[in-house]
Amino acid sequence: MEGVPSPWVVRWAHLVAPAGVVLDVAAGSGRHTRWFAARGFSVLAIDRDADALVSMSAIPRIETLTADIENARWPLPDDRTFDAIVVTNYLHRPLFGHFIDALAPGGVLIYETFAAGNGSIGKPSNPAFLLEPGELLEVVRGRLRVIAYEDGFTDVPRPAYVQRICAVREAQSAKGWAENALTIGNTPSGPPRYALGG
Repeated sequence: MEGVPSPWVVRWAHLVAPAGVVLDVAAGSGRHTRWFAARGFSVLAIDRDADALVSMSAIPRIETLTADIENARWPLPDDRTFDAIVVTNYLHRPLFGHFIDALAPGGVLIYETFAAGNGSIGKPSNPAFLLEPGELLEVVRGRLRVIAYEDGFTDVPRPAYVQRICAVREAQSAKGWAENALTIGNTPSGPPRYALGG
């Protein structure tokens, strides 16, 4: 539905560092950009449609960038990182590496888009825009820690085959946690506790 954030994004947003910086890729009219900004996050909304972005240009904590990320160079500096990168209903495989590289330590990738099988019920149907089984898992393998992954059929907000992942760029290795375990306030020592969404 227009303007309503994806339940998958909402479910995993609690993993994003408080007041962190979020990149909303192919943001369109900004349903996720606006949702995160309303909760105190700074958001960079990137899209090739300048008209879609203009409605957000005056909203506090929102930066917009008009760029064709499929037919031009990646528009962000290599050293610019984000506490979360959100991608929904969008797939351009050559960008996967940029998304992972742009995650700050502790940063969260929340990705959801259409999957193989969707052509049997509607659009998109072009395989170029449909994830193959397990594809998002392969994209992050060895680079990010998978917190949640789903690949299947949903009726909400409309019938679709989807694949979605929530994955984190861990700040330390498991060995590092054991060696550098600290207790701060009420936070237990050891590896991070990624609370599973409800």
